Amino acid sequence: MPLEISSIAPTFELPSDGGRTLSLTSLKGQKVILYFYPKDMTPGCTQESKEFSDQSKELEAVNTVIVGVSKDSVKRHDRFKDKYQLPFTLISDEEGALCEAYDVWRMKKLYRKEYMGNIRSTYLIDESVHIQSVWDKVRVNGHVDAVLKAAQAL
Repeated sequence: MPLEISSIAPTFELPSDGGRTLSLTSLKGQKVILYFYPKDMTPGCTQESKEFSDQSKELEAVNTVIVGVSKDSVKRHDRFKDKYQLPFTLISDEEGALCEAYDVWRMKKLYRKEYMGNIRSTYLIDESVHIQSVWDKVRVNGHVDAVLKAAQAL
């Protein structure tokens, strides 16, 4: 189950693209879109990331930063970010602690096989680090537009 609306967002400090580290506390005072996706360079994840990129200026205009999260390595994030010119941070959760804290690491099914994986999910966190909106089991088409509207309304 996703985290509750109005609850304090689980904090993190993780490696990010470009060899940096990003923490949630460093983003306090801004709204944060924390979107979890399964894997860099895959069709759905690429489409979602490019759509967030396309809306980045509109989100920036309402004091909102975008942060993508997967279990991919920083090196893979760097290649993904460079290839698609993504203007936001990608953090690497190779150990899976953040994915578990946000309850996106769950059982998935594909062709009758069960396996653990990231459920595509997005959290909108307000300036005081409280969760304001949650999109669980995201379908990519139209998702970024819905997130933009929620951020603009906050």
